[in-house]
Amino acid sequence: MKAFKFGTVILAAMLLGGSGVSFAADKSEKADRGKKEYDGNCAICHGVAGKGDGPYREFISKIPDLTVLAKNNKGVFPINRVYEVVDGRQVLKAHGTRDMPIWGREYSIAAAELYRDVDYDQEAIVRARILSLIDYLYRIQAK
Repeated sequence: MKAFKFGTVILAAMLLGGSGVSFAADKSEKADRGKKEYDGNCAICHGVAGKGDGPYREFISKIPDLTVLAKNNKGVFPINRVYEVVDGRQVLKAHGTRDMPIWGREYSIAAAELYRDVDYDQEAIVRARILSLIDYLYRIQAK
């Protein structure tokens, strides 16, 4: 019985491996969750390259250039500040008014819809999405 199960598993693995079936969307391109978050949620305002020149720039008074966050902070990328601004669920008077969506709330709602039938940690999902975005923003900083 064990030999049959083991043989079946080996056969299935060989068939799947040789058939070209892939569980990754594209093996030639590394998955970049942060870029996906940016492209899906930020580029509309901040532009594809993060320079503040997205299609919505004419509707919003001031859209920051996200490629100079470190430069404008004495060469140090302001991780905590960026996290707080992206999350947006805590009102920070020092940040002034906000035109930007509150992504922490949006990510929570999306998680609730996606995982409604299973047990999950909502805050961990929100944190992971924001941190992947922050990682991408760090990588696009001007040198």
